[in-house]
Amino acid sequence: MNTFEQPMTTHRMGTGGRGSLENFRARRLAFRALHEAGCFVIPNPWDVGSARYLQQLGFTALATTSAGFAFSQGLPDSEGALTCERNLAYIADIAGAVDVPVNADFASGYGASPQDVADNVTRCIAAGVAGLSIEDATGDPSSPLYELPLAVERVRAAREAIDQSRADVLLTARAECFLVGHHDALRESVRRLQAFAEAGADVLFAPGPHDPTAIKALVDAVRPKPINVLVVRDSGLSVADIAALGVRRISVGGALALAAWTGFTHAAQKLKSEGSFAGFASLVSYADINGFFVTDYRTRQSDGRRSAESPS
Repeated sequence: MNTFEQPMTTHRMGTGGRGSLENFRARRLAFRALHEAGCFVIPNPWDVGSARYLQQLGFTALATTSAGFAFSQGLPDSEGALTCERNLAYIADIAGAVDVPVNADFASGYGASPQDVADNVTRCIAAGVAGLSIEDATGDPSSPLYELPLAVERVRAAREAIDQSRADVLLTARAECFLVGHHDALRESVRRLQAFAEAGADVLFAPGPHDPTAIKALVDAVRPKPINVLVVRDSGLSVADIAALGVRRISVGGALALAAWTGFTHAAQKLKSEGSFAGFASLVSYADINGFFVTDYRTRQSDGRRSAESPS
């Protein structure tokens, strides 16, 4: 019998432990502080194992990835396939599995109306997040962005839901102009991000540009509010380069999940098409990964016992 077969409950609700209200409150304060100066990388785990590993590397915050999680579930990255309930369960799993702040990729809020967005944001807050993002994409190719007045109302509804929760969760508003192929993406992104900032967004985000000039224009447009930049390919810019442009936060979306899929698909295709095991060259060792999880498991078990034994 494997010594480590005993399951561990991820969420420990109560007065102590990583799932406690006190713990989430401390994480929210820490997350807000991260946005006040400097620049930090917030990588995107697609499951609990990748989240635990990223935390062990020393990242100060994590963000979920709808794409990475959807692919792991055999689903496309769309709100029609990855339902609100399924995404909320994933978000709660990540928030409950780590000790650092977690920002939720919450798509477009899983509703067109401001009230639907507000209701679902309230549910996302209850999952234990320190922040969440709301997009202005409709999912309709014929009209890919919400008209600006409605997009602003949706951000304002999310802001009001957060304020009513008194949870101090950071609201990130996303302008999807670059990703939907808007004909004047930079100008429209600036217009929308400025309106979202006025509506109460704490952090602004226009995923797509890798050009320093465009990134700097976005930073300047919403200053002093922080900008998140998405990096999903090797653009030649380093973290230090992007920080020098005035960016506060760098996320990587589904890129780490795609890095894992790249190795997997390469090895699987070689095995099937050539009968070759060449795709298994240069693998990280089983001993290294299993050793990490053995140590991590023991630490979590010890933390759980200390939490259970602490006075209420």
